[in-house]
Amino acid sequence: MLTTVPKGAGPMVASIIRTIFVQPDTEHVFTQFHEVTRMLGRSHPEVADMLEDAKDDLLAFCQFPFQHWRQIWSTHPLERVNKEIERRTYVGTFPNPAALLRLAGHVRIGQHDE
Repeated sequence: MLTTVPKGAGPMVASIIRTIFVQPDTEHVFTQFHEVTRMLGRSHPEVADMLEDAKDDLLAFCQFPFQHWRQIWSTHPLERVNKEIERRTYVGTFPNPAALLRLAGHVRIGQHDE
């Protein structure tokens, strides 16, 4: 999305979009989403169109209890798995392709084969 706006406007557009995700409840999330798309529709209509097209996917987290929202937004677990795969691949600690698939297939960090 940020590739469609001038480089100088990127941080501002990203900050505006982030305001959608820091709302206290579902009603406010949807209200803020509509406000953000209205605001960006004037200055960056292509970004507003992208947001509207992705609305269902972007706001899917609202279907879960509020206490889970933060974990849903976070990509930290995925980043940890990717770094571990990169580290192990670099040092060559995979004895066979099945070992790589077991690591890549783990849902949670901390699950280890015995």
